[in-house]
Amino acid sequence: MLTKGVTLRGLEVFEALAASGSVAQAADATGLSQPAVSQQIRNLETALGAPLVDHGKRPMQLTPAGRSFLGRTQAVLSELRLAQSELTVMDLSHISSMSIGIIDDFDNDMTPRLVTTLAESLTKCRFKMITASSNDIAEMMRDRHLHMGITATSGEVIDYAMEYPLVRDPFILVTPTAMAPKGADVIKVMQELPFVRYEREQLISRQIDAHLARLKLEFPERFEIGSNLALMACVSRGIGWAITTPLGYMRAVRFHDQITAHPLPFAHFSRQISLLASPDFADKVPRDLAQSFRTMLQDKIIKPSLRTQPFLAGEFKLLPN
Repeated sequence: MLTKGVTLRGLEVFEALAASGSVAQAADATGLSQPAVSQQIRNLETALGAPLVDHGKRPMQLTPAGRSFLGRTQAVLSELRLAQSELTVMDLSHISSMSIGIIDDFDNDMTPRLVTTLAESLTKCRFKMITASSNDIAEMMRDRHLHMGITATSGEVIDYAMEYPLVRDPFILVTPTAMAPKGADVIKVMQELPFVRYEREQLISRQIDAHLARLKLEFPERFEIGSNLALMACVSRGIGWAITTPLGYMRAVRFHDQITAHPLPFAHFSRQISLLASPDFADKVPRDLAQSFRTMLQDKIIKPSLRTQPFLAGEFKLLPN
């Protein structure tokens, strides 16, 4: 049994305050008034018998006890949110057929979790899931070969499906850590090493090319790689540098000791990941599925990314439904 005074609301407020160090920002994030935020923190500290926040500093900082408790708090809230998101798509027994395509950016953790949740819920359904490129998913959606697709979008008007925005995925620079660790002069590395680019026909490659063309930037390039992991492997070996996104970087966890993410040294830009749904599909199902996926994204990808790459704050974020 939880100690009296330790409430779910109190844990949510503590997490929000720890993230911002500001009572005002925590109030905005939780929908409470500033006095209510302060009261929730005092109640939690009283219940635990330990100060969690140094109230005398601005921005507020966690005490050693607060830092220890925050890790447990985040784990508990993450599991509760994921459980809640899975429940939102549980009532699918009325669906007889569902096909969905998902870009391979989510293969590490998100796709397996989503597919098992759907498979357990679709008790009377013929279910099909494929992993494909953004280009292929868009084509299959246009040809009505898929009911839904989770994919990067080009920014063009989509007249063949309903679009449910999920996440803003900003572009970042990735360099070999040995040559450009955090805080290093990335311009020097960009001048000394070639640009390792995604294969030209991929949507992500076309989006990068369009932005560089707008800025009238050109870089020496000798390597054109179709696989995200192979591209990151090239960077890890010091072969060159690359432009990718947090989703691409997070997939390459095996290379994180050898590659470093940096903000772009020129005008920032981003891509959008959306859920597309056939207009013949009832609105509630894709809307609920999009909300579930947002919750998974926030807890499994965005929050861990912001902890290790704080420069992404305000850029790598969920999009409103």
